[in-house]
Amino acid sequence: MAGWYELDKNDKGQHSFVLKAANGEVILRSELYDSRAGADNGIASVQKNSLVDTAYTHSDASDGRFYFNLKAANHQVIGTSQMYKTVTARHAGMESVRVNGPTTVIKHPG
Repeated sequence: MAGWYELDKNDKGQHSFVLKAANGEVILRSELYDSRAGADNGIASVQKNSLVDTAYTHSDASDGRFYFNLKAANHQVIGTSQMYKTVTARHAGMESVRVNGPTTVIKHPG
């Protein structure tokens, strides 16, 4: 089974999505969008850019953990990973986004 996107709407009417791996773990989280169309465009951007090596930026948190961002061609962040304890784990997370990002499966929780 491949991964999927979960599209959600908060109580303020803002939309967001997460990309989940086949095991159900969240591997990428989006920003908040004012419209469903914005979130749909964000998902389309992840589907496209998850396969582009230069779209990934590596970062170190102030507490010593590691994470990455996935950026669109215009350099806007379209998704942020969870925090990882090691660089190796961050790399595995990036590889999971590469594998699962192109999926066209979109679920709506609740």
